[in-house]
Amino acid sequence: MVEAQGLCFEDLAVGMSGSIEKRITDDDIVKFAAVTGDTNPLHLDDEYAEGTMFEGRIAHGMLTASLFSAVLGTKMPGPGCIYMSQSIRFRSPVRPGDVVVATVTVSGIDNEKQRVAFDCSCTLGETVVAEGEALAKVPSRG
Repeated sequence: MVEAQGLCFEDLAVGMSGSIEKRITDDDIVKFAAVTGDTNPLHLDDEYAEGTMFEGRIAHGMLTASLFSAVLGTKMPGPGCIYMSQSIRFRSPVRPGDVVVATVTVSGIDNEKQRVAFDCSCTLGETVVAEGEALAKVPSRG
């Protein structure tokens, strides 16, 4: 088995970014509810959700935000990255069938601690549905 290697701390510069695109499916929502135990009917029951301010089912906010982890762990900076913290603001709902683009962008580099700050956003077209900041420790080449 070949070990995957992400970018090293020395490879990173402010402004670098990585993204993934994911269609959120009914199956994703059901499985996320099962894994987390968050069975709020807003996510799982059409009839209940239609009577809410969202007028229909929506994905869990944390399901959408988990795409930040996918980008950090696989794209930017990739394998070897240690996700340390995340702040999140949920701006708009995501519905089954929506295609979300999650992007992380290097916003700061702490050379002393080998930590990297990232601006994070999830969008549906031009609409920001979640945004925040993440902090990660990134392995050094040396």
